[in-house]
Amino acid sequence: MDPSIDPMSGRPVLTPELAQEIAQDIGRITGFNVLITDPAAVVIGCGDLERVGTVHEASLEVVRTGRPATHTAQQAGRMRGVRPGMSLPITVGEEVIGTVCLTGVPAEVHRFGLVVRRQTEILLEEEALLRSRLLHERAVDDFVRDIALYDPEVVDAGAVDARAVELGLAPGLARAAVLLEVSQADEGAAAVSRITVLRTVREVFRDRQDVAGVQAAGRYVVLAATHGERTAPGRLADACGHLLSLLYDRHGLDGRMAVGEPGAGTTGMHHSYRDAATALRTGPAVFPGDRVFTAADLRIPHLLGAAPRQARARFADAVLGELPGQPDWPTLRETLIGWAEGGFHLVRVAERLHIHRNTLLYRLEKIGKLSGRQVREPAQAIEMYLACLTDILQESATQGKVR
Repeated sequence: MDPSIDPMSGRPVLTPELAQEIAQDIGRITGFNVLITDPAAVVIGCGDLERVGTVHEASLEVVRTGRPATHTAQQAGRMRGVRPGMSLPITVGEEVIGTVCLTGVPAEVHRFGLVVRRQTEILLEEEALLRSRLLHERAVDDFVRDIALYDPEVVDAGAVDARAVELGLAPGLARAAVLLEVSQADEGAAAVSRITVLRTVREVFRDRQDVAGVQAAGRYVVLAATHGERTAPGRLADACGHLLSLLYDRHGLDGRMAVGEPGAGTTGMHHSYRDAATALRTGPAVFPGDRVFTAADLRIPHLLGAAPRQARARFADAVLGELPGQPDWPTLRETLIGWAEGGFHLVRVAERLHIHRNTLLYRLEKIGKLSGRQVREPAQAIEMYLACLTDILQESATQGKVR
């Protein structure tokens, strides 16, 4: 629990650190020596550091009555630790939590007394609000990490659901995990704070049941509620594209994003996160020109990537044979992928690859001769298609793009 927030009432607490900061700030503004005490009249903040820790006797009565009091030189001389000036109660709600005192001629400081008191209370409230927001942000970050790292053998799903409720979330609502990775577009540019990035993220993902937090440096997680219009295919992907544009235009950040399939509860959201994480790793290899990847579009690469690396390598070698050793292998691989994804239709595939129909026929014939396989036989073509995707994943792994 933050030391400036009372754990029982949730109200701000006047800590010595905060009291000293407020005393110095108000002293600079007014030109008076300012002193702040706790409810026991012990000085916890003062422009004159020698008075910190001493008792300001006049504050005892101010705390008891909740009313301001002035002290002439003669009155101050009869009390312990008191100088001429004015003492005012600091109240939060109806509770007096300390006093703020100004040293000076009572007639002069009286004009500033109420202003100083109110300014002190405002600073105290703002500090408590800031710290409360930081605590909330920390709780959100912890929650998204709990979802990312969830292990049913170690953590009870009910405990994570309870934390969701504490954050005002409905744990049973289906959510899709959205992952964002960002980096500076210009290496010489000033760093952008996580709060700034999150503010932009929450501008786009602003549903009351959305939750967005930081997982690691440069990596953010949104658990986006999927209801209403968001159930439409591609709607979240469109939102991701819009967010990436905002991050670049406003903050000079490059980024890429991935969207998992929706899931309800702790287990469902964790599965969505794992799918999104895999899509963020494999997507750039399979779709190198894209910046937004969806798990739904990467199910086959996901499945292939789940196989052990050695098994993937043996499969690709067995099916592709000497093809990867050809100088024009990238072109032949692109042709095989287009052939399968275009439904083995000559005209449609030629248009998809932006080549003439005769060029496509030439390539297919060349692939068949080099591999010894019937490329126009769907079953064998699908096998080669899967081997091509495996080869892409293997290639990316070698280059360090897929971990």
